[in-house]
Amino acid sequence: MTEKQDNNVTALDKKWYAIRTITGHEKRVKGYLESEIPNAGLEFKISQVLIPEEKVFEVKGGKKKIKFKNFFPGYILVEAILDIEVVNFISRAPSVLKMVGGKDEAIPLREDEVKRILGRINDSEEKEKIDVQFEKGDLIKVINGPFVNFNGTINDINLERMKVKVMVSIFGRKTPIELDFTQIEKEK
Repeated sequence: MTEKQDNNVTALDKKWYAIRTITGHEKRVKGYLESEIPNAGLEFKISQVLIPEEKVFEVKGGKKKIKFKNFFPGYILVEAILDIEVVNFISRAPSVLKMVGGKDEAIPLREDEVKRILGRINDSEEKEKIDVQFEKGDLIKVINGPFVNFNGTINDINLERMKVKVMVSIFGRKTPIELDFTQIEKEK
């Protein structure tokens, strides 16, 4: 890791910085920076551009969909050696508001912050995280399975198994049934 690169710069000299962007423009800024870094000759000073996001599964309309959720909307992270050339390059990028830090200069993220953020990104790749649209007490309609068109109230949610316990009225009695997230939708 201490191998010398361009201009006597080592990988150990690089630090992580947060960049404030217009919310919703994070992917645009990341794409711009990644495409322009080689053109500006900064590939030895800027090594990574990351959007702090995690993979979540969302159940809508009975279908399980994968989406990426930014857990710091309006921010991207850059691993770089910060000098005036890099600051000017980043500051001139479209949709960049400013680098996070003090009044006159960007402040690098603390190592524990970086580990926590990178750990959360890596965890989302290994585990299924579910973006649940349901809460205990919600009124739902069963859209799939033997209880289709039954209405009920969510009594319990099991995220690990992606199941809910719902109280439905069967033959005039409240009865608990267990259903998959994909079998229900919120009452409108």
